[in-house]
Amino acid sequence: MPPMTSVRGLASALLLTVVSCTTAQPPTSAASPTPVFVATLAPAPSASAPGASASPTPTLLELVEYTVGRGQGPHDVAPAVDGGVWYTAQTSGELGYLDPKTGATRMVKLGSGSAPHGVIVGPDGAPWVTDGGLNAIVRVDPKTNEVTRYPLGGANANLNTATFDKNGTLWFTGQAGYFGSLRDGVVKVMPAPGGAGPYGMATCPNGFVFYASLAGDLIAWISPQTGESMTVAMPGKGPRRVWCDSQSRAWVSEWNAGQVGMFIVPSPLVKAREWKLPGANPLAYAVFVDDQDIVWLTDFGASAIVRFDPATESFTRIRLRASANVRQLLGRPGEVWGAESGADRIVSVSG
Repeated sequence: MPPMTSVRGLASALLLTVVSCTTAQPPTSAASPTPVFVATLAPAPSASAPGASASPTPTLLELVEYTVGRGQGPHDVAPAVDGGVWYTAQTSGELGYLDPKTGATRMVKLGSGSAPHGVIVGPDGAPWVTDGGLNAIVRVDPKTNEVTRYPLGGANANLNTATFDKNGTLWFTGQAGYFGSLRDGVVKVMPAPGGAGPYGMATCPNGFVFYASLAGDLIAWISPQTGESMTVAMPGKGPRRVWCDSQSRAWVSEWNAGQVGMFIVPSPLVKAREWKLPGANPLAYAVFVDDQDIVWLTDFGASAIVRFDPATESFTRIRLRASANVRQLLGRPGEVWGAESGADRIVSVSG
């Protein structure tokens, strides 16, 4: 059995069962066998906003951690169409694939100088990568592992995140002060309003494409009709990532403010609400909204995954190991996935 420190420290939770198993790596992986830690949790809400309705009995959650290759620095994740999970290994210049059934991984080299940041799964079922080291959008064929690169050209954009819009165009952000698009093999790069800082990006059900600018202290949205970008300032908030719910409300993680904000579209954009994450000195990094419109965040300050229920305005904080540093979240129905960049692990929460 692993030491209890592997699952303890899960704040506001009653640990019900702990199970561990070891699965061998396939021949394609040089890493040692992968321990898989499983904890079943009955979380209790950490805090509720004043005047909010009482929280219902919490749902059981299952936390699972998978160890990947040492020194890979997993950054972003994207659930694959076959049940696996793609992840960017930023420090080793690879795209990884995790099989949650066995804990085994396989790796695809993206090219000399690669430093992949984001990964999403496109309408074609393939993983698409924003690679800051290559200054290129990269597609990997999920069956053959063939790597296709779409260079941006010009200055290094410091690529961050991508999203596909409703028309099949891939949009991307570059922290050096750019946003752009890729369609039919043609890459377009444009200067971002507000300059440096474009970071997280997502597409709303109504077709609007949103992105957050961390250094620019703003969020922006791209019109599906005109392709033009419009902004709203968020001085001092440090918006880092953005995701949309089923009502096309944009949820934003506010890094500097330690908050989650909710905004209503279309323009003129109306700021609706903000909520402070629980605990001392929260640092809201990732944000993702699941198929039930539950909002999930990561808190670097607490090394935790945070669940926020907008209906009850209540938070549940699930602590991870110290300095786990989960930088991005994605999911599929019933599952939320993230990468512990500080611990070389992939983590999931389900329930």
